[in-house]
Amino acid sequence: MSQSEPNPIQQPRLPFWQVWNVSLGFLGVQFGFSLQNANASRILSDLGADLHSLSLFWIVAPLMGLIVQPIVGSASDRTWNRFGRRNPYILFGAMAAALGMAFMPNAGIVVAIVAPIIFGGVMLALMDAAFNVTMQPFRALVSDMVPSEQRTLGYSIQSLLINIGAIFGSILPFILTNVIGLENTARAGEVAPSVIWAFYIGATVLLGSVLWTVLRTKEYPPEQYNAYKGLHSAEPEQVGQSKASLAKRLAGFFQLLINMPRTMRQLALVQFFSWFALFIMWVYTTPAITQHVWGVEAMWFDPAYLETVDDIPAHIAAAKGAAGDWVGILFAAYSLFAALFSIVLARLAQVLGRKLIYSLSLALGGLGYIGFILFQGGAPTQVDLLITEVTVPSGALGLLLPMVGVGIAWAAILAMPYAILSDALPADKTGVYMGIFNFTIAAPQIVSALVAGLVLKSVFANQAIYILVLAGVSMLFGAVSVFFVRESARSEPVLQLGSAA
Repeated sequence: MSQSEPNPIQQPRLPFWQVWNVSLGFLGVQFGFSLQNANASRILSDLGADLHSLSLFWIVAPLMGLIVQPIVGSASDRTWNRFGRRNPYILFGAMAAALGMAFMPNAGIVVAIVAPIIFGGVMLALMDAAFNVTMQPFRALVSDMVPSEQRTLGYSIQSLLINIGAIFGSILPFILTNVIGLENTARAGEVAPSVIWAFYIGATVLLGSVLWTVLRTKEYPPEQYNAYKGLHSAEPEQVGQSKASLAKRLAGFFQLLINMPRTMRQLALVQFFSWFALFIMWVYTTPAITQHVWGVEAMWFDPAYLETVDDIPAHIAAAKGAAGDWVGILFAAYSLFAALFSIVLARLAQVLGRKLIYSLSLALGGLGYIGFILFQGGAPTQVDLLITEVTVPSGALGLLLPMVGVGIAWAAILAMPYAILSDALPADKTGVYMGIFNFTIAAPQIVSALVAGLVLKSVFANQAIYILVLAGVSMLFGAVSVFFVRESARSEPVLQLGSAA
């Protein structure tokens, strides 16, 4: 094991735009991830998934994170080659994710070989695994390249770029329908053309932005990195430890779990309530507003019922298509609000403290989810979105208000836990601990996937709006649990996002 030296060399501060370049690839990753979040339930429903089973398909996302991120984190900690330390994983993951994005919405074309719903599920798993291969090294890259006193700045920029990508990724199918003119309705067993082309564009943006980061970020060589982080250079026999037996690796991994920093354990509770709620939102917002705002009955989400009708009535298909497009607008809205809040997040954390801002942000998100139930149906309302005009029920327009709170919570979730955690981690194990920390993201989503569909069917009679209220309650519990987190004494003052570096 590497040991800390008492007097590490001061790591140089980075210019603002270099901090920006380190995280720019995350814009494309989130562009693709947001396309998936806003449209996967829509795609799976079109391919034949029933309402309460949607969460079971979505379980592949946290499972892939649970499996992939610790492995990639540990591997990238031990990787030093001419391509870098984290960059090879970032690039490989982006390429695999782009491949999955190109194939998933085309599941209908393989019907002669395999059922479209199975193929769609496999491609969803591929995308999620690949996104996780890319995301974990991005988190560690900020910790590697950015000195401690700029760490909150680095993660706030990452949060800003994530949300810029999310805005355009979420809204893209809407633009392709209402501006370009592509069809947004789908026949049974097929996916709407607007969604297919959105995924093609998303794959292109993903690869382009990741290449920018990989080509513009020169990672520190081992000797320089060790000097900045206060580590002894690895001895030859220590390097050989990376080839230890599987049993020894597992023993070492469980030892890391046992000895994880206290701050990491305490953040796990906050993460549980936060990600339990987020998972519900991603899975069930589309059926929730289709039912609650557009007035489509739950039976139109039941494959068994759909088999008894010759075709989906035009007004039902149109309502489901319009609601699906509006979910993109809502997800873009919360991403926009999150991006705007990210600009002031670092400054607010500096003035009021990380924990207080983190807790208040989660509370606003919880109230936002609960507020969904207040907006139902309403008269047709003309909405000018600058790029086009659409007519939606007034309740749909009102849903933009709860998204302010959701966006604020999302910005905090993307930045604050990592800013708090990074100061509590040993520098030579940042990657593997960031991967282990993904357990606190994956586990609540797995729990949510297993219970949310059952609760929706058994308790709420497939009325999806009530499962969003449950998400709000969970987020409020997360806000309370922040106050049980004790920050590391190594925490440095945070900087205002956008300040000169």
